[in-house]
Amino acid sequence: MNSDIEIIKGRLTRLFKRRPKTRYWLMLTNDTYDQTYNLFFNSQQANERLQSIPLHKLANYDLGNLLKALRQDIKLTIEFVGFTGERWPASQKLIQRKRVPLE
Repeated sequence: MNSDIEIIKGRLTRLFKRRPKTRYWLMLTNDTYDQTYNLFFNSQQANERLQSIPLHKLANYDLGNLLKALRQDIKLTIEFVGFTGERWPASQKLIQRKRVPLE
């Protein structure tokens, strides 16, 4: 898990440019068929198209530990895709209520 986070941090430092009028966020997708998570780096400048770059495929299928490690080092917003009907391990609240158009 720590090596995965180090790989992600290394790739993020190369991609994160801190440009003005640009929105940056991570997208965590749930691949239920392979039992993996896929992490994407998204950026969008004002009046431009969305850029989504794949960062890493995480084979460790433990959401609680993954998010704890990600949020400890990476301070970007995380968007969840493919978690419809699934619940947070600690609070049992729904992660995602409705399907997004990407699903």
